[in-house]
Amino acid sequence: MKRLLEKYEMVVAVMAVGIVVRSLCRHLHDKWTDRPVVAVDSSLSCAVPVVGGHHGANDLALFLASRLGLYAAITTATDASGRPCLEDVAKKLGSEIVNKESSKLINLAFLKEDVPILRLKGPKIVVVDDDVAVLKAGGLVLGIGARKGVSCTEVLQAIDAALNEVGKKRNDIGIMATAWLKRDEDGLTQAARSLGKEMVYLSREDLNSQIAVTVTPSRARDLGLIGVAEPAVLALATKLIFPKKAYGRVTVAIGE
Repeated sequence: MKRLLEKYEMVVAVMAVGIVVRSLCRHLHDKWTDRPVVAVDSSLSCAVPVVGGHHGANDLALFLASRLGLYAAITTATDASGRPCLEDVAKKLGSEIVNKESSKLINLAFLKEDVPILRLKGPKIVVVDDDVAVLKAGGLVLGIGARKGVSCTEVLQAIDAALNEVGKKRNDIGIMATAWLKRDEDGLTQAARSLGKEMVYLSREDLNSQIAVTVTPSRARDLGLIGVAEPAVLALATKLIFPKKAYGRVTVAIGE
């Protein structure tokens, strides 16, 4: 087992969970460095993530389920409840978790509520409690504004057009952001899912707090907002590299 864990990025053990557990115990260090291990019974009816559920084992079990038709017995609380987890959020944001010890409290919080994602712009010194996760982010921030009932195709076409204007591609996107009012817009949700990116829904306070730096007039003022696309970028990015531009019924701004 030691040799297998050193050689391979993931392990599928075709044997009883008990045997896997006894074989693994003395080789485990911490969940951030341990190899993901999935146990599969000899009849190929069930895949059980044993180690590294949030670090690849759950995804591996789901992959086996899609290819072999077996049952993925995922037991991590957030996944079983259909809730996000810190590790997945960091992955979607293309970020590194700086204080990994915060994951337990953050994931417990995710079981009960939506945990807000905020960005602090420096220079600053930040002192955080144990239940605050610090992520070192990367990738572009896309601020998206859209008319009601916009389609996924419209959103994707607008994003591609904006990225093309700054010489970037879809793979360069780190995170997408819009107003909380757009949470039920299927077109935005489907576009984010199609791109494999996290869509952050910012509150009125988060958006309007950017009033000192947001200069482009916006029709969102009719809703009591200084804007959507640009303020969403400025709330999460270091700087705005592409001011908002309308593409049909979709508005896009880009930051980094």
